Amino acid sequence: MSAVPIFLAAADALTFPPEAVKHGINAITKPEYFITLATVAFALMFVLYKQWTRPPVALGLFILFLIFYFGSIADANFRAIVAKPDNVPITIMVISVMICIWIAFRRAAINDSRVAAGLPLLEEDRDDKVLVWPDLVYTELICLVLATAGLMVWAIVSKAPLEQAANPGYAPNPAKAPWYFLGLQEMLVYFDPWMAGVVYPGLIILGLIAMPFIDTNPKGNGYYTIRERPFAITTWLFGFLILWVLLIFFGTFLRGPNWSFFGPYEFWDPHKSEALNNVDISNLFWDFIMHRARPTADNNPVAFMPHWLVREWLGFLLVGAYLILLPVVLRFTIFKRMYEHMGAIRYVVMIMLLLLMALMPVKMVLRWLFNLKYFIYLPEFNANL
Repeated sequence: MSAVPIFLAAADALTFPPEAVKHGINAITKPEYFITLATVAFALMFVLYKQWTRPPVALGLFILFLIFYFGSIADANFRAIVAKPDNVPITIMVISVMICIWIAFRRAAINDSRVAAGLPLLEEDRDDKVLVWPDLVYTELICLVLATAGLMVWAIVSKAPLEQAANPGYAPNPAKAPWYFLGLQEMLVYFDPWMAGVVYPGLIILGLIAMPFIDTNPKGNGYYTIRERPFAITTWLFGFLILWVLLIFFGTFLRGPNWSFFGPYEFWDPHKSEALNNVDISNLFWDFIMHRARPTADNNPVAFMPHWLVREWLGFLLVGAYLILLPVVLRFTIFKRMYEHMGAIRYVVMIMLLLLMALMPVKMVLRWLFNLKYFIYLPEFNANL
């Protein structure tokens, strides 16, 4: 009888990846751990960019990724997520982003090494001119034929993700936006709709428009580099990879029924429930520190002040310190030289965009760790932050 458990344990060990590894991956893909590991990997990507971009190292890492990915297809739960017709393009997108990041960092590593050695840039050392006819036209024609053939094969092999006709009495679970809006849908967990759907998308567009006017450094124009543009490249890629691509990854592969988080090898159980109690800064102060109910219009301890201001004074203080005091501190410390180079107006625009971008991961982590929902809770004006 003792041989049966041993046989079952051996069978579990032979699955790829082993069950222990699956449980470990499910554990570290909890959002608070996942974004921490992703941020550490993001930092190492810059620190070690000359090492990991070497073709043998990058190829080895990519082969390990493919072995692990296609080996995991044998797991029914993993396959049910990644093989969905809606999710296949997202997998292709993630792999494409990885390849494009490697090409850019590899060229930057070569250029930085050549500049340090006193050699000309990679882009200056060769002629990249190509004749439009016939070279470029033939290349585009071949790409067009191959892309069309690939799309036809894809359409035949993978069924179109068509659902039933629109029915007001039926709501899919989970109800997900198109992939390009999944980042905004994920932001709705941490911000009010007016912030996630209007303010932050507007700030993204505003930031892209203002970028050439804020950053007038001519270095890096027309060639790849990291050593000459560390702050600009790090900030831009953090916003793109961590605060956009990663949110799309969350919404596609990790958000399941009831918009709960699931590990990649975890069954999407629609009955899974997670206790989530919204806590605001005013809750922490009045309920947990002062041990009394939050002030209302009928129960205002400071009669000459609006009850909402009395209730949310700590939130206003924290947000004010973050958006007003912190820029001043950074101006005299970390960004002292940048301020002298940029001037007051450009610095204020840059630091406001930077702090508002940083507010997103701050709120995400506080939400995951402490269920903190709002710094400022103003239902009287439908304006919460």
